[in-house]
Amino acid sequence: MSRASVVAKRYAKALFQAANDKGLVAETESQLKLIVDVVAGNADLRAFLVAPNITLDTKKKTLFQAFGADVSPIVLNAVGLLIERGREGELAGVLDAYLQVAGEALGRADAHVTSPAPLSEQEKSNLAEKFGALLGKTIRVTNSVNPELLGGLTVRIGDTLYDGSLKGKLERLDKTLQTAAI
Repeated sequence: MSRASVVAKRYAKALFQAANDKGLVAETESQLKLIVDVVAGNADLRAFLVAPNITLDTKKKTLFQAFGADVSPIVLNAVGLLIERGREGELAGVLDAYLQVAGEALGRADAHVTSPAPLSEQEKSNLAEKFGALLGKTIRVTNSVNPELLGGLTVRIGDTLYDGSLKGKLERLDKTLQTAAI
């Protein structure tokens, strides 16, 4: 499920427009992901960013010093704006929304596939090819395992869920049988 709120989507769209104008869409994606990963992996940094006793200026300067060599001014300014407006908690959501906006513009999408056992690279490639042909996009597949599916798989692309799992089929059959007059 996406972490992107309405607010995060607005920031992501603005960031995408700025990156697209400068021809830095892919670079912006990787740089934003870098910042999100570092913040998510460092509890002290997360605490620093939300600490009310630390000035906004200090927070921004610290981030600019930490990431300035690796991150473009477009990304730094967007993160700085989030901090100024007290929206530090939206950073991961902005990344999710940015990935979606950039993906739509570049003709690609992420498929989150859940299966009862790990998929091989060949199976992932086959799924990417089939859903790519269906949607007319380049598909990137990520796989998570849920043994409760029993068989088959589910594929989430954007807001659409394709449920080909045995569990889903059994649930639909049960619902049909419950509503049918006997």
